[in-house]
Amino acid sequence: MNAHRTLIISVFIVASCGLAYELIIAALASYLLGDSILQFSSVIGLYLFSMGIGAHLTQYIKDKDVLHRFIEIELLVGIIGGISALALFVAFGLSAAPFRTLLYAFVLIVGMVVGMEIPLVMRVLNQKGAEFKELVSKVLTFDYLGALAVSLLFPLLLAPKLGMARSALLFGIFNAAVAYLTARVFKSELPRYHAIRLRALIVLSILAITFAYADRISFKAEQSYFGDPVVYQSHSPYQRLVVTRWKDDTRLYINGNLQFSSRDEARYHEALVLPAMQMVPNAERVLILGGGDGLAAREVLKYPQVKNITLVDLDPDMTATFKTSATLSALNQGSLSHPKMHVVNDDAAKWLEGSSEKFDVIIIDLPDPSNFSLGKLYSVPMYRLVARHLEPQGKIVVQSTSPYFAPNAYWSVVATLEAAKLNTAPYHVYVPSFGEWGFVLAGFDPNFPIPQKFDVPTRYLNAQTAAEMFRFPPDMARRKVEANYLNNQILVSYFESDWNNVMR
Repeated sequence: MNAHRTLIISVFIVASCGLAYELIIAALASYLLGDSILQFSSVIGLYLFSMGIGAHLTQYIKDKDVLHRFIEIELLVGIIGGISALALFVAFGLSAAPFRTLLYAFVLIVGMVVGMEIPLVMRVLNQKGAEFKELVSKVLTFDYLGALAVSLLFPLLLAPKLGMARSALLFGIFNAAVAYLTARVFKSELPRYHAIRLRALIVLSILAITFAYADRISFKAEQSYFGDPVVYQSHSPYQRLVVTRWKDDTRLYINGNLQFSSRDEARYHEALVLPAMQMVPNAERVLILGGGDGLAAREVLKYPQVKNITLVDLDPDMTATFKTSATLSALNQGSLSHPKMHVVNDDAAKWLEGSSEKFDVIIIDLPDPSNFSLGKLYSVPMYRLVARHLEPQGKIVVQSTSPYFAPNAYWSVVATLEAAKLNTAPYHVYVPSFGEWGFVLAGFDPNFPIPQKFDVPTRYLNAQTAAEMFRFPPDMARRKVEANYLNNQILVSYFESDWNNVMR
């Protein structure tokens, strides 16, 4: 193979690998630590800074050693970058403290060695007689093309199909392959070619074997993190789903956060759904935003007068899993396959903007506002959009995090609904897996009659427990907080601050 062409192809590959490690580490940090904006910003900032350090260090490499050092750098970034995600999974299973240290150590080291690649390639090409103008043009062109390729492949193919650990290992193999190929092409210029070739083959073998066993290793790491046996796990472009089961307790985790326990989820879902359904006795059309597990839909389907349920959930992996898994579909009693059910996999706000349908009851069962992408779904513009789809006598209900553990965030949701010109009725319920959990009823009509009875079978709710839900003790009393607008996303700040106080 032509030496010049080999190096240009190498630029494309190393650029792809360099960006891939950055995306994988940042995504993994956001999966496990939450707050994707902070994690992506800190990882990308430190990564770029580290690349600058690496580029600076290349000036101390002598011209006669440039080719040899480039090959060694490729092997180094291949082995370190390749095992980075798997090592982070294992570390998180042990403790969050060493995880953070290891996370930023990987970012720093991988960033430094990646930062050395392009300057070294340019120096090798320069030694081969490439004209400076052509050299800069070709190297930067293929550098940017490589970055574009991986930025498209990562969310669409690699993350959902291979997962984080195997994606990192795959790019590690690519880096090691570049080292091996470069050594083969330039073997006449490498005094220690056979030793270099052997090292490259060893690194490729280690990465390939680890790739083959990566799922088993990450699976065992997650077992130690979640405690209970993991029975299902998947990466989607949107989130990481993990289902655990121990005896009669099935639990769902999204990005490491518990979503429900089968032992007490009835408390949560009855509280979420039944008060609104009782307040609109002739409800025929129901909209559920989120709730891809089908558990809220299960409660709605208890009412025979309901003719149509539209469920809008972003993640097709979520709805497909809870529709096809025998264990999970048993929990939702097959609600996602019910003839009255229409499942739409789309962004809730986008779907609302494109729809003209109106509903008697709208149930908003979205993840907590732990980051800005979720916070926008709890904003004044979002609730105004939701209200446009509500019948005049209809009711909206919103899951609203904990009024005990996150009181500022909870009451900010109430204030946000009121800023959207809706009347509200806050309430809460004790769920053993979560503690006190909050909901808010909203609508155009200011009347919210507390149900004196429930027309459907219940496991938890009755007239007494329903009445208690709408009473707030002094330590959960309303607070003076701001509504959540898109330009400030104050709710996300409240949420982070409240839960940080709990963790201290």
